[in-house]
Amino acid sequence: MMLDTFTDERLQKLQPDELSDSLERGSVVFFPESPVALPEAEDLAFFRQELPKRLKLKNISFHPEEGRTRGLDGDDAEMVERVNRVLINVSNDIAAFLGKVAPRLTDNWTVGTCSFRPMQEQGRNLSAHASNELIHVDAGAYGATHGDRILRFFINVNPVEDRVWATKGSFPELFAEHGERAELGYRNAGPGFLSRGPLDHLRSGFINLAARGVPVLKVLDSSPYDRAMRKFHNYMKDTPAFQQQQQGHQEFRFPPFSAWMVYTDMVSHACLSGQHAFIHTSLVRLENCHLPEMAPINIMRNAAVSG
Repeated sequence: MMLDTFTDERLQKLQPDELSDSLERGSVVFFPESPVALPEAEDLAFFRQELPKRLKLKNISFHPEEGRTRGLDGDDAEMVERVNRVLINVSNDIAAFLGKVAPRLTDNWTVGTCSFRPMQEQGRNLSAHASNELIHVDAGAYGATHGDRILRFFINVNPVEDRVWATKGSFPELFAEHGERAELGYRNAGPGFLSRGPLDHLRSGFINLAARGVPVLKVLDSSPYDRAMRKFHNYMKDTPAFQQQQQGHQEFRFPPFSAWMVYTDMVSHACLSGQHAFIHTSLVRLENCHLPEMAPINIMRNAAVSG
């Protein structure tokens, strides 16, 4: 079972690295009641009732590197300020909680977007690569991760409806079964597999320089690892036989006002249904991992050496 439940009582008795080790082993860390304070009732009602009408992009997300929210249709300054305030508070509260219970995660990490997903996930008819309903692993958050871990923290703020997830397992077993089918190029590639070449360094240097003035340009960065993970992500979403197979398939129901967190580069996932959730994304440094051999980049490197 991939679900690892942390009640308030368990949180009060946490051992060092207990929570972060659970994440690294491929668990979905579940909190029956959100350990992070929820926004005020009036703000929650506003987010649920008004933001679905104002959606311009797939989600509504506050980008800290720009200090602005993307995804809103319209330029109502008062509305934008309210959305910014709520998303910033949620992001800060999640970061403070993780800094307390799992400081290994937050040491020199990169805090990314804090999003609100206002639409019903079931039946959105998005393209395969954009759809949350197809099982996948995440790749390339904010451009290049270079092997750092993609950590997401979710809160279901729907007062009556569960948020339903599906998985087909975690990266180690999925890579073992599907890595060659996805043509990731690791077989007999040797110890240099996923190493960055001169063009990668040149691209990253140029993008980092340009991003000083336009932070959003960071999403253009890439690396051999991130391209391999994007290829695996696309293989999963583009392969009906994978989506339909029952091997490893599990479903989780996250009740109203519960929370959960997961390395989404590690655990395959899809959101089958649910509406109204906050999602906080961060990048945890690979060097902070207590179990680095479990990280996808090291699993692929080891396979390249072992054949």
